[in-house]
Amino acid sequence: MGAEWGRRGRTAGIGTAGLAVTVAGVFVNGLAYVVPVLGARQLAPAELSALATVLALGAIGGVASTGLQIAVAVHRARHGRSATARPTGWTVLVTAVLLAITLPVGAVQLRLTATAVLLLGLLTVAVVAAGRWLGEMQGDQRFLRLAVGMVLLAGGRYGGMIVGLSLGGGLSGSLLVGAVSSVLVLVLLVQLNRGAEIDPMAPPLPTRQVLTASGATLAMLVVSYADLLLARRFLPPDASAIYAVGTVLTKGALWAPQVVTVIALPRLARGDRRTLVVALALVGAAGAGLVLASTVAGGLAFRLAGGPTYAAFGRYAVLFAATGALYALVFVLINARVAAAARWPSAPLWISTVAFVVAVVLVVPHTVAGIAVTSLATAALTALVTGSLAMLHKGGTEPGSILPAATAEKKVVARFGTNDQ
Repeated sequence: MGAEWGRRGRTAGIGTAGLAVTVAGVFVNGLAYVVPVLGARQLAPAELSALATVLALGAIGGVASTGLQIAVAVHRARHGRSATARPTGWTVLVTAVLLAITLPVGAVQLRLTATAVLLLGLLTVAVVAAGRWLGEMQGDQRFLRLAVGMVLLAGGRYGGMIVGLSLGGGLSGSLLVGAVSSVLVLVLLVQLNRGAEIDPMAPPLPTRQVLTASGATLAMLVVSYADLLLARRFLPPDASAIYAVGTVLTKGALWAPQVVTVIALPRLARGDRRTLVVALALVGAAGAGLVLASTVAGGLAFRLAGGPTYAAFGRYAVLFAATGALYALVFVLINARVAAAARWPSAPLWISTVAFVVAVVLVVPHTVAGIAVTSLATAALTALVTGSLAMLHKGGTEPGSILPAATAEKKVVARFGTNDQ
């Protein structure tokens, strides 16, 4: 009876944590969506275009934050509460240096002001640093606190920009408020993560693991956006607009089940193969549901994504939804390979990207259907290869680790519990 109640308690805890992370994810994406919508109503066309460019650059810069979060979460799940300050410092420093080199060049090429570039750099560095504390909470399976941290960071990053736009501050004003509030949020994240004392016996997080996780995140971003960029390059404006609306469905199917990966990652880091199977089943079921819905109501899906003008192109909806659903599976598999300390986990994604680009440039008909079908085939092949590699990789130990995954799990569970919220 006691064991049964324990299982029920853990299930309820995971269910509550999953709901909290889901709500936090919806809030984050909702605020990110409000920024350009509000900008369209507050800014002149030139500033609106600059805002869209800044948001895109910020998303690219945010890859380091996601990579840092994944690396910290995986390491803490395997080894306990080890030191993460040094790799965080290196990640922030490298990001700042790269931004200092690339943003001025981008400012000239993309016609951005020096003020906007400087504030964007400050905001991005703050977001990258936040990845440390989010990763610590995720790795310790304190998912309720993680959800609060996600909300706080989104409130500082996007909420600050919304406040700046609402007050009529324009592009620079919105970036100023967003940058300042993002830096202040770091103080709140430190307080939220209190009680996570460092175990002096735990091995520190190697910086190379952050690079590996960041490379995998960047590869996922590139492969999932490559079709949109090539469609803009090779399709006429009207067809390119149709394709852009379709990719809204792709991104929805890709990121909708993201909460599954967030919850599963600490367990994947401990070599729990059953968790991988369950995660893939849940994400696959969500993707299948979205594909079925797009098949039955493709016109409605395109209407919701782009307005009534695009409802007539609903026949393409299933292609975009299926592509996103497959890449959602790839996202789980790539995280599993990073968690298992696999070598070059992002290699299949880079190879797929190159193959897709070559195919579109040299072989594929430059039509909406031509590029969309090729993107779907690329996603399917990438999922197959990545899945095979994830299933074949035995994992169990990291390079330099002295604990098998099962032993590490017992050690961490004994110290923190199965779901320390």
